[in-house]
Amino acid sequence: MHMCGFVVRISGQAEKGSYKKMMGCNRYIHHRGPDQVGYLKGDYMEMAFSRLSIIDVEGGNQPLTYEDHRYSIVFNGEIYNYIELRDELKEKGKEFQTSSDTEVILALYSEIGMQFVEKLRGMFAFVIWDKMKNQAIISRDRFGIKPLYYHEDEKSIIFSSEKKCITQRIKDGNLNKQALHHYFSFQYVPEPYTMTDSILRVEPGMVAIKEIGKPLQKEFYWKPILTTSYKTEDDWIKDIKNVVCDSVEKHMRSDVAVGCFLSGGIDSTIITTLASEHHPGIKAFSIGFEEDGYSEVDVAEKTAKELDIEHHVSYLSAHSYKEELPKLLWHLDDPFADPAAVPLYFVAKEASQHVKVVLSGEGADELFGGYTIYREPISLSPFNKVPTALKPVLAKLAYLIPEGVKGKSWIERGITPLENRYIGNAFIFKETEKMKLLKSYNSIYTNGRITDAIYQESVGEDPIQRMQHIDLMTWLRGDILMKADKMTMAHSLELRVPFLDSYVFEVASQLPPEAKTAKGTTKYLLRKAFADRIPAHVVARRKLGFPVPLRVWLRNEWFDWVEELIRESEASYLLNKSFVRELLYEHAREEADHSRKLWTVICFIIWHQVFIEKKYDIEKWLTDVKDEDQQPFCSIS
Repeated sequence: MHMCGFVVRISGQAEKGSYKKMMGCNRYIHHRGPDQVGYLKGDYMEMAFSRLSIIDVEGGNQPLTYEDHRYSIVFNGEIYNYIELRDELKEKGKEFQTSSDTEVILALYSEIGMQFVEKLRGMFAFVIWDKMKNQAIISRDRFGIKPLYYHEDEKSIIFSSEKKCITQRIKDGNLNKQALHHYFSFQYVPEPYTMTDSILRVEPGMVAIKEIGKPLQKEFYWKPILTTSYKTEDDWIKDIKNVVCDSVEKHMRSDVAVGCFLSGGIDSTIITTLASEHHPGIKAFSIGFEEDGYSEVDVAEKTAKELDIEHHVSYLSAHSYKEELPKLLWHLDDPFADPAAVPLYFVAKEASQHVKVVLSGEGADELFGGYTIYREPISLSPFNKVPTALKPVLAKLAYLIPEGVKGKSWIERGITPLENRYIGNAFIFKETEKMKLLKSYNSIYTNGRITDAIYQESVGEDPIQRMQHIDLMTWLRGDILMKADKMTMAHSLELRVPFLDSYVFEVASQLPPEAKTAKGTTKYLLRKAFADRIPAHVVARRKLGFPVPLRVWLRNEWFDWVEELIRESEASYLLNKSFVRELLYEHAREEADHSRKLWTVICFIIWHQVFIEKKYDIEKWLTDVKDEDQQPFCSIS
């Protein structure tokens, strides 16, 4: 079992000096797998690979071949049911030369064909080359826990775990205008796009085939569908307990030290509690800020004490936060403005000094209804009784109410259809604001280009389920899991997310809406399922999220820095600097809280400095991968 990074090139024609080019690309993902490097070449394909060993399996090095070199694979991830699958395949006569989950993937594909991905329980991105058919099979896990980028032109196709490996190989690096518009709405670039025109992402739950001379053929083997089943509360609680406990147990499989990220919230507390039952010596890691009201460290410390586990706490300053931003955005590949990415980067850095694997609570909010915004349909329910003809009158009334006056926002939201009101957990700049911000604003690139088709898939469902569905298809994969993967792998640390398991989803996806938002809370049934097992002080805690003191820092420590950043930025051909300055000055005068808007612009400006202006010496951030470090050159021609 291993985390890794890989680069794969498939082409109908050879490329001069390709070996050195592939290994040059490998330097850009060496942080994802510093333990072993490998290279494989066939008639139409090349594979380069960097591995982080988690389970010390015999013959676990990659690229790995199977059935007399007919099949070759590079695989990033973990298959948690690989032992069970291997036993089933052995009964059918399959033979194995290694004890790795990688070989199980190849054996499964060899046995049952394209349906094999549906049997995989875990997180994964892989490329399989079938030498007999001269085709590649490409897939990504259901939720998008592991990333997979690609670039296709008339000559070849390149796949990689990180976008930066592909940009080293291609000449076409034009900015994607649609991605630019969406970034300033969502605070990330939604899939399948990237900020580079010619580079896309294989979407979660997707399997694809690449045949020589034909374009990539893609289809979904899985999509998140939310339904409603009715059982007694006791039956639901029993099912939730069983499936979450089983998932944590499976996610604990490792030959190296495993730790947990622990906040003051219920999700990480459930995971840490269950993990400590399997491994009492587990270590927990938390991070906080010195500013009052922006830290849950005291709650996490109390939890760790009650669980009697070793607890490591770090604190992050305004200076450290901004100093690492360029390197952090280099790791993220595209502009990304979730403020929680930075503390995650630092807590991962600390954890990597002690363990190779951490468990975390990502996904519980999306599956079990954990965001406070999911209660909005309840608060807006009175508007369901308002006649359609009366809504324009209410719109005029709301317009006359001054900004900031109580009731204005409630009326505006109440008369706005859900499809126009909710684009996911983050909604940074409205279209009217993007008109002022972007010099190349184009009204065809509205939020609806991302969300309309998703909403079509949930027509007629409960509003809470429809909001969850939007988040599962956008926010979870584009924000939550993107930062989880990139910020941990930056430190060669593997992050596992037991809530994002296909069996857990099967239970959670059938929960009725009231099981999520009953009694004025969120994640009602998840809380109740583990109320007797986790420390009592966490059970009823309101969700704090991962608050960052941006609002305070932008008015004080960071004001001069941001002003200078805006002035010196070479992104003025894209951004209206006068509008950005206006936001900064209004924020500094405490006339409004523009912290999230400003942060979204700041992250874009620094990303632009790193990737477009080439302002930073990226070579300093790379680990040298010398020729003598490589696995011997291997050919399967």
